Amino acid sequence: SFIDIENFAKNLDESYELFKEKSLKKRRIKHKDITPLIARLSQNQLFEKTKLGESTEGRSIFLLKAGTGKTKVLIWSQMHGDEPTATQALFDIFNFLSSNKEFSTEIKLILNNLSLYFIPMLNPDGAEVFKRRNGLNIDLNRDAVRLVANESKIFKKLRDEIEPDFGFNLHDQNPYYTVGNTNKPATMSFLAPAFNLEKDMNDKRKHSMQAIILMNRVLQKQIPGQVGRYFDAYGPTSMGDNMQKWGTRTILIESGEYPGDPERQQVRKLNFIAILSALKGISGGYCNTLEIKEYNEIPEINDARLFHLLIRKASVKKSGKKYTIDIGIHLNEKNNEDCTDFRIESEIFDLGDLSHYYGYEEINAEGMEIEQIDSRSNKKDDFALNIGDSADFTLTKNGEIKFLVENGQVSSI
Repeated sequence: SFIDIENFAKNLDESYELFKEKSLKKRRIKHKDITPLIARLSQNQLFEKTKLGESTEGRSIFLLKAGTGKTKVLIWSQMHGDEPTATQALFDIFNFLSSNKEFSTEIKLILNNLSLYFIPMLNPDGAEVFKRRNGLNIDLNRDAVRLVANESKIFKKLRDEIEPDFGFNLHDQNPYYTVGNTNKPATMSFLAPAFNLEKDMNDKRKHSMQAIILMNRVLQKQIPGQVGRYFDAYGPTSMGDNMQKWGTRTILIESGEYPGDPERQQVRKLNFIAILSALKGISGGYCNTLEIKEYNEIPEINDARLFHLLIRKASVKKSGKKYTIDIGIHLNEKNNEDCTDFRIESEIFDLGDLSHYYGYEEINAEGMEIEQIDSRSNKKDDFALNIGDSADFTLTKNGEIKFLVENGQVSSI
């Protein structure tokens, strides 16, 4: 019953630290970070390791298989090199499946009913330099038909060999999506992709939706109101849409932003909980009882309705006159030299009436003036705000600084 799954999810949440793969701490992980982990797992008789082939630049792409059940599930991550959150969660899941104490009943249920096929990091060349595309600079998620890239060929060959019943397609999404028209970020989004332009329904697409309903229910306990339905547009060359067309019940999971968690470690944990809950639901046949209308009730995400910082109703001076404007600021991640870490570069992304937008952080600046940080000279020149500039200024009231904004980071004075 759902109560079982709910309890399972709650226990996973509470015991997560036992399974978290401690060697993966930051988002920017590379092939060399996961190869020793895969080697270690292959020593365990639970996992069968296969080298599927090599990426464009010659990095090995591995498959890990676990379980002996008749329902086959293919789970792949990091088809886009700069979308690593779920890759980390997969290694947490491997640790979970190899444990045998607290969750032995659930692990047995999953491994006896399912055969699990995992490809962690399908695009290692992109991961190396933390970019979306592969070593040929093509988007693997637009290569499902022509199959130009090694990585796409490897993937399609495996799919055709095993003919999986379910497929989990694991991605990251940008931090600026909201759930419907709310101010809540889409921390997780799901989609049962269409298999044709008309977005028709069939039993398999319905089964994808049922697994999503289950994951949404579980996550509402964790992040109420922060789960969305991803944009539902048919992509004729997209991998997920074609998987659905080729007969695999496909589930897209998009990891978004959780406030105050730039490394997405909280979202990594949510992937761990959601995917394992879905696997338990599928192995126990529970998903089949769920009503599709519940899928349609998950609000669709709204693109680009959020800023990292939104300053409302600030006053700017131009040629002796004052104007009231809102300022929407993004915090962009810029990779360091070897793409192992990043620095933040702020950007004034929009100016004007942003009253129907939201911010992770908001300042009501009514009655405050935007001024240059260095206003030691008494001469008050106009201070121009330009789209694309870094966000560096003060908010002053009656000549007194109330807020200092440096590189988009706020400190109140």
